[in-house]
Amino acid sequence: MMKNLWNDEEAKQYQGDLALRVYTSRLLGRDPSLVLHGGGNTSVKITETNIVGEKEDILYVKGSGWDLATIEVAGFAPVRIAHLLKLAKLETLTDPQMVNELKTQMTISSAPSPSVETILHATLPYKFVDHTHANAVVTITNTPKGLERIKEIYGDLVVIIPYVMPGFDLAKICAKIFTEESTEKTIGMVLMNHGIFSFGNSAKESYDRMIELVGMAENYLQENNAIPEYTEREMNEKNLAHRLANLRYKLSKTANFPVILATYSNRKTLTFANRNDLNIISQQGPATPDHVIRTKRIPMIGDDIERYEKAYQDYFQAYANENQVILDPIPRVILNSDFGMATVGKTAKDAQIVADVYDHTIDIISGATKLERYQALSASDIFNVEYWDLEQAKLKKTGKNPPFMGEIALVTGGASGIGKACVESLLKRGSAVIGLDLNPEIENLFNRADFLGITCDITDENEIKQALEKGIRRFGGIDMLILNAGIFPKGCNIKDLDLETWRKVMAVNLDANLILMREMHPFLKIAPKGGRVVIIGSKNVPAPGKGAAAYSASKAALNQLVRVAALEWGEDNIRLNSIHPNGVFDTGIWTNEVLENRAKSYGLTVQEYKQNNVLKVEVSSQSVAELATEMCGDLFRNTTASQIPIDGGNERVI
Repeated sequence: MMKNLWNDEEAKQYQGDLALRVYTSRLLGRDPSLVLHGGGNTSVKITETNIVGEKEDILYVKGSGWDLATIEVAGFAPVRIAHLLKLAKLETLTDPQMVNELKTQMTISSAPSPSVETILHATLPYKFVDHTHANAVVTITNTPKGLERIKEIYGDLVVIIPYVMPGFDLAKICAKIFTEESTEKTIGMVLMNHGIFSFGNSAKESYDRMIELVGMAENYLQENNAIPEYTEREMNEKNLAHRLANLRYKLSKTANFPVILATYSNRKTLTFANRNDLNIISQQGPATPDHVIRTKRIPMIGDDIERYEKAYQDYFQAYANENQVILDPIPRVILNSDFGMATVGKTAKDAQIVADVYDHTIDIISGATKLERYQALSASDIFNVEYWDLEQAKLKKTGKNPPFMGEIALVTGGASGIGKACVESLLKRGSAVIGLDLNPEIENLFNRADFLGITCDITDENEIKQALEKGIRRFGGIDMLILNAGIFPKGCNIKDLDLETWRKVMAVNLDANLILMREMHPFLKIAPKGGRVVIIGSKNVPAPGKGAAAYSASKAALNQLVRVAALEWGEDNIRLNSIHPNGVFDTGIWTNEVLENRAKSYGLTVQEYKQNNVLKVEVSSQSVAELATEMCGDLFRNTTASQIPIDGGNERVI
């Protein structure tokens, strides 16, 4: 239930109206039942003196791209109020015109673009204004008797605004109705099927009122037994990797670009996806305009993409023809009785945002259904938001996409050295990455949506299968494989080489990679842009050294395995290549002591030893990783079964 998070000691750290605006905005942002992933907005009106000594009333309103949970002063756009009030008096103003006017009236050119609800904030006669998409309020408004219920709950505490799409028209209608219906008791405003506003003459007053108003809605739902309940459920299918990968492949082919497919199997999603009335309640449409933008019109039920596409086009085609837009019938949410929910995005972060938003949509739909019946926006309203010209303009403005956007890579030995550098290089290029390592530190290597670290002994076949299942549930498939994990035993001549050491080296450097390649083949075969495998080999393949029989033999055997796989897998559009590094001294096996001893044995300084190659360069983990990653890209799209040295030029290899 709603809690007031205001803390007097915390608040003392924020001096001035704008700083306090930041503080209470963050308080709102802490509660995902109020705002989520950039949703909602806040503002404060401040009088400032400009560069020529004139006093101006300025509206500081949350800027585009900022999240209330983490917003800073720089996240607020300062806009001249006088011009905003003039705009509010216009009869008509298109949304693109409005956006242009807002930008021309900013007092800081580097500030983010103001919210599309800026004019609305300016017209409200209060210093502080808060706006959220509170679950409880939206739940109530999205029922057939929503208007009656809101009146019953709030009386004259709020002004009620019928649904109007965000933008200039909403600002104009709000200003009119608020002027006509507000009283001295008014502390808020409810926008049907959208959210709630509160306001006050101080940051604390506006925040307190928001918590009070939303709390009243929550109490109403509780009193009417409309709080959602979710029961523990068992998944109908335990092994989903192949099914999910095939589904992701179909989605990617339909979209004409690779996508991430993230699966969320928990009590809530499984309960919701197994409801008897799912075909009705989930197909009414999103709960708010913000939800429309994030999750599209309706989720797909089951695995039948073609059926979903047809239903989507049948629903929207008339509007699309009339407005001359190209439909985007790729689902963002998939509900399935076997695994609960999956979400689709161009990136792992996009898929996670969709999941977070629909998680709250499930609460809203479930609560509204218990209260009465869930009733979403009309088809025309949903279309207008989903294909809003402002949203389409955002899509057109996006710059060049990173080369591996929507793709997934798996890296073995990813916790350190070359493996970690490969993970970093892949992430930099836009790939989601699954990192495997025997070291548990792999699990905390990166705290981001596009990385999954899994502790895994790659010599254990069952652990490999479990890791693949976990990784594919997280991202939907695997497109690229970098086989990096390996061991380099202590130097030993053949006459002293014991069978246990030999077998251990073979198990890690050869057998494990055979298992990985075999298990990965079905997924690489359906990679939307073709499967890619890169082997981190060794200089010892073309030029073995004394005392490294087990290591040299294992790497040579792996190299031969890759050559055979290149012959067999070419027809599956999978390319495999090897790179052979040497003298990579920034890895764990090369301690200062080892380096000093090795350098001394050659009569060199440590630095000379590190650069003991034809080009006199130092080969780093990063340089190896950059080559490995590049070989997964378009530059090498016509290359397979190659062996490329990265050693600065080794005389024995040359």
